[in-house]
Amino acid sequence: MVLNPENTAGRDVAPGLSKASERAAQSAPLLRMVDVSVNYGPVRAMSDVSLDILPGRIHAIIGENGAGKSTLLKTIAGTKSPSEGHFEINGRRVELTNAHQAQSEGISCVFQEMSLIPDLSVAENIQLLNPPRRFGLIDRRQQRRSVRSLLDLVGAGDLDPDTLIKDLPLSRQQLVEIAKGLAGDPKLLILDESTSALTNSDTQHILGLVRKLRDQGMAILYVSHRLGEIRELADDCTVFRGGRKIETFPMDSRSDNEIVELMLGRSIEAAFPPLIPLPENAPTLIDIENLAWDGVLKNLSADVHRGEIVGIGGLDGHGQHDFLLALFGALKGVDGSVSVEGSVLGVTPPSVRIRQKTSMAFVPEDRGTFGLAQQMSVGDNIMLADRNSYLSNLFRPRGSAASKMQAAIEKLRIKVSSPNQPAFELSGGNQQKIVLAKWLVDTPDILLLDDPTRGIDVGTKLEIFDLLQELAAKGCAILLYSSDYQELCHCCHRVLVFYEGSISHEIQGDLLTETNLVNAAFNLPLVPSDATSLASEPQ
Repeated sequence: MVLNPENTAGRDVAPGLSKASERAAQSAPLLRMVDVSVNYGPVRAMSDVSLDILPGRIHAIIGENGAGKSTLLKTIAGTKSPSEGHFEINGRRVELTNAHQAQSEGISCVFQEMSLIPDLSVAENIQLLNPPRRFGLIDRRQQRRSVRSLLDLVGAGDLDPDTLIKDLPLSRQQLVEIAKGLAGDPKLLILDESTSALTNSDTQHILGLVRKLRDQGMAILYVSHRLGEIRELADDCTVFRGGRKIETFPMDSRSDNEIVELMLGRSIEAAFPPLIPLPENAPTLIDIENLAWDGVLKNLSADVHRGEIVGIGGLDGHGQHDFLLALFGALKGVDGSVSVEGSVLGVTPPSVRIRQKTSMAFVPEDRGTFGLAQQMSVGDNIMLADRNSYLSNLFRPRGSAASKMQAAIEKLRIKVSSPNQPAFELSGGNQQKIVLAKWLVDTPDILLLDDPTRGIDVGTKLEIFDLLQELAAKGCAILLYSSDYQELCHCCHRVLVFYEGSISHEIQGDLLTETNLVNAAFNLPLVPSDATSLASEPQ
């Protein structure tokens, strides 16, 4: 993977550029796209895209969901054939009509929606296509050695190669997926939202690894909706909008506002809508007392008012996901009580919660696995959680279901050719909108959100933030876990910070800052402010 340095004698190296970056700036493209277009039936998903990807450079691709980024990646990775145009690799025209051809040309893609097989081990997944063999059989010892070195490389050296994928949390699965992408020693590595499911420390390790691979001469095609991350990492940037390439430029030549305007095709004045104040007399809707589960959740007590957006913060892995699952009734053996308007819900399964008088909705962290029926249509997915169960009610007019589907599609601006389009064909942001839409067919009283904006673009985030405000104004109580501290600061009336399965801090008002959220995540004292706000002391 390490390339021999070229002789740079006699060249003027620009200040701030590494030798690898200087070489790359003067080298021919590793991959060249020439007037590539892609059609899905009558729909043109990508139009006349020409793009150069240089070795030794990190090239970011940004744009809203549905802008054509996923189509671009699938075309380069060989999983979707272009309708027009062609590819060149090192000046040689090539056909990338399937994934095997792309891999044989040194192209490896780590997609946002993971391709791991849950019932196989870490080692089997990483070396699924080309495991080491001895006497015609898989050499398990050599396989473990090779896999361990890859796991060390991506910062997951603590993982046992024999562990089944289904037994790993999402963040660990993401690291395995990246290790799998590096297994073939690629020349071009495509990373699609590769850090969206990672913890902070894992993210920093992967960003460092990407820089190292860049400096060794690898070409990196990087897709992320975290503009700060792209700003820190990328050398070049291409903006997509409406299936077209809008502009390619050096990353340091555009401001964040200019980039966002290129993405949206319009100016943007603020990233977050103004938070609607909570009325002083807002009644308590949810009362949680001494909630505990399996040593992970430890005697949690909290309340949420009608129309209130309560954030859930803290470092990943301190019980936040399990807390939301426990509230939704998806965990067995939960102790404590959850009362809604004075009535104890008890520990009931989600199917019962959905049909209860006080409705509760849940948007899970992993939308692809737990939020969607990927092979079903958009319309059927939207109607899955309808409390009136139109699928099983033979006497319900079809027109009623159809009108609800269409209303949900229009309300959330889901980009879809028709309600009959399969869910798996949509972009990540539009899939997330479907997961939200199915719960909003009948407006819920309580909405539980587990990192709902992970891996989606700024435009879709704005639409989701506006929707949360609208729901809160109607009296919906919202519990929002987010790994983005900016979201918690700007979108929540107060934030409950988790530490080792307990609520260590409750922060609101002027104390609700990113600095204090970080301090609270490590169970450190908050930074005082001049204003008087309610904030609990560390336990």
